[in-house]
Amino acid sequence: MTFVDPGAIGECDARTQGGSIVVTIGPTEDAAACRRVRPGGTIAHCVRASETVDADAIELRVLGCLIEKQRTTPEAYPLSLNSLRLACNQSTNREPVVEYDEPTIRAALDRLSRKGWTRLASGRGSRAVKFRHLFDEALGVSDEEIAVLCVLMLRGPQTPGELKQRTPRLHTFAGLDDIEHVLDGLIERELVARLPRRPGQKEQRYEQLLGGDGPSEEPAPVDEVEDDRLTGLEHALTELKDDVASLRSELASLRRQRED
Repeated sequence: MTFVDPGAIGECDARTQGGSIVVTIGPTEDAAACRRVRPGGTIAHCVRASETVDADAIELRVLGCLIEKQRTTPEAYPLSLNSLRLACNQSTNREPVVEYDEPTIRAALDRLSRKGWTRLASGRGSRAVKFRHLFDEALGVSDEEIAVLCVLMLRGPQTPGELKQRTPRLHTFAGLDDIEHVLDGLIERELVARLPRRPGQKEQRYEQLLGGDGPSEEPAPVDEVEDDRLTGLEHALTELKDDVASLRSELASLRRQRED
């Protein structure tokens, strides 16, 4: 067990979340963060969105793709610029679908690097420049929190049910209660907002507050048939196809380097 002395870090509120002790520092002049203390004793800064979190839509797409591929295709992570371009421009699991070129993505990576959210990760002797994210360390988010934020970055506002369906490859949640518990914690930290329920809508939707181009325009209600088992299998198959395409591109890049 890890013990924290709240008095040692100023006015604060201590609570338990996901096996960690989260100490939220109150509204003091020089304290603008909280600290997450994990069971192993590791301490990470826990930043609120009102401080320095202000990414644009391109940065969020790039960041979301780095997080997603780290968890779904770890053998191909960190990502080369070309692999990251393919991930950003996927036609599935993305809202909206975009067509970013490499200079656009490189510029976004530079901005993310200045925020401390990404960095170069090329190994010794590697010719390909690769990139990795530092988002979990920079904001002190847990594994389940980063999974939820990743889907919100890549797919826009979601209901808890949609998040439950779309996060298994990033993190396995036991049920909707777990999703809602994570969302409540992110709302407290001003990283997520609860959207007003639309007429006829059964579930509330949630959106990330990390940045973007302005207030989100909510997509049309998702047809209930999407929850059908067959639709879920079709989504999984499409995701696998995208992952295979990304791996093929990475392999082709490695082959070209060897030929050179």
